[in-house]
Amino acid sequence: MHVMGWDLRHPRTHLGIVVVLGAAGLLVAVAIGVTIGLGLYNIGADAPHTRPVYKVLETLRDRSISVRAAGVKAPANLNDPKRIASGAGLYTEMCSGCHLAPGLEKTEMSQGLYPQAPELWRHADLSAGEQFWAIKHGIKMTAMPAWGRTHSDELIWDMVAFVRQLPKMSPAQYQAAIKSAPADHDEMMKEGGMPGMAMPGMAMPPKEPDGHAGDGH
Repeated sequence: MHVMGWDLRHPRTHLGIVVVLGAAGLLVAVAIGVTIGLGLYNIGADAPHTRPVYKVLETLRDRSISVRAAGVKAPANLNDPKRIASGAGLYTEMCSGCHLAPGLEKTEMSQGLYPQAPELWRHADLSAGEQFWAIKHGIKMTAMPAWGRTHSDELIWDMVAFVRQLPKMSPAQYQAAIKSAPADHDEMMKEGGMPGMAMPGMAMPPKEPDGHAGDGH
């Protein structure tokens, strides 16, 4: 069998292919090393990635979240008004500055982010499990924090419950949701629990596995 003049049945052909592939890999490694060593790639947030780099990072992000969230089971009560109201308060204080909401203008922070934070009220591309995972663990090099360091799974599911309602909301409905939210964020934190932040004299609670909140799910 011949391909581009190569006889694939001959042992020397196999060796030649290995040499060519090895040389190509070495050249790529050298190019990457030179680019990093000389600081040629502009890491500034106001200088967008090239299209190939952005596509690779986007695919890596999407697949990483999808694979890790595959085993996350959402609680059955995501439509509970109390859960949604709690999520409204949390989202408004912690997320709206970057992800915005119906009727909100772009903020200084949201305009300066790169990549731009998705405006979650415009679309919901992720499953509930994927949203939970992203909120809990954050995403590297996007300014998305890992809220699981300070918030329990219960509170994170509250945020998921609200985020899943956002695309259905008008500006007036969003404002109504904010007004129905618990007024005291600190009180919600006390009731929902804060992993890794125990009160003096209290034992640290065991860390819960992904997707398993305190309601038995």
